[in-house]
Amino acid sequence: MESFTKEFERLKIRLDEIRLATDDFKTKAIGSGGFGMVYGGELSCFKGRRKVAIKCLSSKHGQGGLEFWDEITILARHTHENLVTLLGFCIEGGKMILVYEYASNGSLDRHLSSPDFTWTRRLKTCLDTARGLSYLHDASGTKERIIHRDIKSSNILLDANWNAKVSDMGLSKIAPANQQHMGNFSDVVGTTGYCDPYYLKTKFLTKESDVYSFGVLLFEVLCGRLCFEKSNGQVKVIVPKWKQSYKQNKLQEIIFDDLKQQMDPTSLKIYSDIAFKCLQESPEERPLMPDVVEELETALQYQELHERLILPEDYKEMLMITEEHPLNNIPETELKMRLFKGTLLNRGKTWFSLNMDGEHCEMISIAECLPSIASEPSASEPWHYVLSSEYNSRFKAGCYEPLGTEFKTNVRTQFLSPQITYTVNLVFKIKKNRKQYIVIEHKLEGEKRTSYAFLSGEREDGWLTAELYQFTSEQRTVGLEIMFYTKYCPNLLVEGIEFRPEKMQPISVKETYWKQKLPEDYEDIIKWSEDGVRWETTKDLYYIFCKGFLINHGEAWFSLDKDGKKCLMLSARAALQESKWKWISVAGTRFEVADYCDLPKFGIFFKFRSELLSPETTYGTYLVYKLPEGYKYVKPPPVQVVDKDSKEVHDIFLRTPQTPVISCNVKNKAFSPCNRPKTKGLPNLRSDGWMEVQVREFQTNTTSKWISTCLKLSGYDMGLIGITVQCLEFRPI
Repeated sequence: MESFTKEFERLKIRLDEIRLATDDFKTKAIGSGGFGMVYGGELSCFKGRRKVAIKCLSSKHGQGGLEFWDEITILARHTHENLVTLLGFCIEGGKMILVYEYASNGSLDRHLSSPDFTWTRRLKTCLDTARGLSYLHDASGTKERIIHRDIKSSNILLDANWNAKVSDMGLSKIAPANQQHMGNFSDVVGTTGYCDPYYLKTKFLTKESDVYSFGVLLFEVLCGRLCFEKSNGQVKVIVPKWKQSYKQNKLQEIIFDDLKQQMDPTSLKIYSDIAFKCLQESPEERPLMPDVVEELETALQYQELHERLILPEDYKEMLMITEEHPLNNIPETELKMRLFKGTLLNRGKTWFSLNMDGEHCEMISIAECLPSIASEPSASEPWHYVLSSEYNSRFKAGCYEPLGTEFKTNVRTQFLSPQITYTVNLVFKIKKNRKQYIVIEHKLEGEKRTSYAFLSGEREDGWLTAELYQFTSEQRTVGLEIMFYTKYCPNLLVEGIEFRPEKMQPISVKETYWKQKLPEDYEDIIKWSEDGVRWETTKDLYYIFCKGFLINHGEAWFSLDKDGKKCLMLSARAALQESKWKWISVAGTRFEVADYCDLPKFGIFFKFRSELLSPETTYGTYLVYKLPEGYKYVKPPPVQVVDKDSKEVHDIFLRTPQTPVISCNVKNKAFSPCNRPKTKGLPNLRSDGWMEVQVREFQTNTTSKWISTCLKLSGYDMGLIGITVQCLEFRPI
């Protein structure tokens, strides 16, 4: 036991601190159950001051030392965004106390009968829960299987952002992942109504026992009530009635009334089908949790399409020329899903789809774009026709491999949405190579200068895209003649040319819930401020935090983002070797900047307190810099970044590969490109005129006291010469 407790020494919290937080267990109770009482309070240990949930296990209620240490073991060794986070424990004065993150929206059972708990919100909650349970059953590749044994709505907690967290692991069991049955248990545990009948009958515990309990939870969410009712001291389980209603196709009799008008029929069918499968008597007939996750993702997608996607006015005309099975006799939501996923039009030459805003996406087969290719390619053509399952194309014409170093395309669209900003993408693969960075030269007919596409992104279908141009559409049809030069990108395999809408995503700071977004340890952070933070109301303080202020003797800038997550800017002096740089003051910057790097490589090292960032959050580390005037590279070389801690190596660019903008209106050539998706390794221009590029990504946790790393940047072809560095910025991704 001594070595066991030593492993978790870092999580120990003193009893006097817990007594102070709970008013000596006299007030601040926020719940109770078979385990004992739960209190709300604020603790200042570990991560600064924060609100927590404090659970006091009571041996009188059947909770003992074994369950106490089991829960610590599972939650300390296994973390997931849909598992409740264990912050610490206390075992003093005969008390066994567990301290968790605070879930401000309480447990799921409290919201089942709420008309404000919408069908979409319920789907997301169930999906979150399924993901957490799926993680437990596979423990993220640790070769362990964790069976919860007490899945129920009161054990699903909802945080301030309505993210669901599986809690109460005291009854859980751990076994090797390849072990089919956990074992025979004489002491069957669980909650009436949720417990697996097979487990009750045979005493054999399997992961499918959790699947059954989760099926009960799914029906509770659907019906807006608990799975049992109490009368005259008796408990009546309603699950058999629910199953019977499903089998008799009478779901409308049991669905919570306030949900009926919100539901997409297809979403409801997928949801209810998987819920019923979870309740099968035989464990072998129940689905695995990854399959449940997949079905709930689909149900949510149908519901979101039902609520958001508006069919185009001319969709019936489009259906007349589809290459798939007739789509004019299927339900509207199914039609939306088909169009959302994509369908072939124009005798199989065009792949058409809609985004969630109803804007048209169009991709033309490369076979349709090559003027030199007839219906059947000949041996004399500068192209090699490829039709292989290895390079599965959505087009019947397959894909083509250029045999030379250049090729010309004539591209004509038919279905673009008017007044929408589009990007023109080349859709391709690289044979025998899946590298991310490519160099494709291209130019429009009549242009003298060539442009370059450097960065490719992989899509869900396995194909790569390289951004060629941007333009704003004025009509459905657009014609482009593009010449490609591929001498720097051999083994290119082209599927088509795509026109994809890009839309600005306005950022708005919501006035609501600002109290929840103020960090719980704000008093400690204020103490680190350079000049002292002054405010009159707590709301004023929140807006001061959003604007930000200097801390750590002026070497860092602390602020909050729109979601209340902590952000940090670390000065160049705090991250670079001072003797290697010239230090100057620049108007409009918060720190002195490191000017004029004359080395082909330099190092970045930082170390700061972990409470300056939000726990359990994925952060990006961004280098904020400027390049010298007249930076000579038209084709910017990549910069290699080596993380000496993780040994990871990746490339970044310091100059943005420029995407040419096509002006379709001669009278108005001025055009401001829309916000582009932020791609790893590709820089972005900030509103303050500086550039930034992500150099690292990491996940914060609740145990580390410090955040630190050492990076080495090496510029190919002297690509770092002349760079000026302002700071490093850390913000959530």
